[in-house]
Amino acid sequence: MIPAAFDFVRAESAAEAVAALAEHGDDAKILAGGMSLIPLMKLRLATPMVLIDVARIRDLSYIKDAGDHIAIGSLTRHRDVEISELLKAECGVVSAVTAQVGDNQVRHRGTIGGSVAHGDPASDLPATLLALDATFVVTGKSGHREIAATDFFEGFLETALGSEELLTEIRVPKAGPSGFNYQKFNRRAQDWAIVGAVAVTVGGAKKVGLVNMGSTPLRARQVEAALAGGASNSDAAQSAAADTEANQDLNASVEYREHLSRVLVRRALEAATV
Repeated sequence: MIPAAFDFVRAESAAEAVAALAEHGDDAKILAGGMSLIPLMKLRLATPMVLIDVARIRDLSYIKDAGDHIAIGSLTRHRDVEISELLKAECGVVSAVTAQVGDNQVRHRGTIGGSVAHGDPASDLPATLLALDATFVVTGKSGHREIAATDFFEGFLETALGSEELLTEIRVPKAGPSGFNYQKFNRRAQDWAIVGAVAVTVGGAKKVGLVNMGSTPLRARQVEAALAGGASNSDAAQSAAADTEANQDLNASVEYREHLSRVLVRRALEAATV
């Protein structure tokens, strides 16, 4: 299908993008890699009147050591995240999970910020960043503000990002090069996860994120609590579906997704401790 008509603005800086957002408000959408937005526009599930292209803002493409965390510019391509030696050494789970995003074409065009801002519960990275307790830096006409990952994802494809704000940076803790695992169950390698589970150790505590088990990315809080209380990986994983709202669709029933969550969480926990 053909998208509805729209105006096009190319921003050469974050300030220009924020100014364009302030001018057009809810009528505008940010275009970075376009891996999520363009398909929605072609199906006319999204009909923005203005597209603000930020793909050429090079200042927002970086991976830096920032002391107690790693700072990732929002326009950093998935491929650059995947192969970053700094991330592999300091927060290996981000690189490892990014390697499972889509296919090579998607990873060479898509951006980490676009994945976060889209807020798809079936996407790999949002649940991973949630498990890491990442922080998102957003910029608006009033300046910068920081949003904890636990407060960022509000509903299906809804985030705490304001209509006049631009996501500019993702900050992840230094969780180390190992002690993590991501289990993804899908029909084909490049497909969205029917269910996914990521386990990672942060600050000595095991954290678990769930993919496609609700309207937002989720933390398996009861699993984490059970592990903190001394439960085995297998016993803790039995709580994986607690407090979730799995959806039924052509790929899986609610019951099957809940079963998958328990299996995948157990596998992720066991592999993360090897």
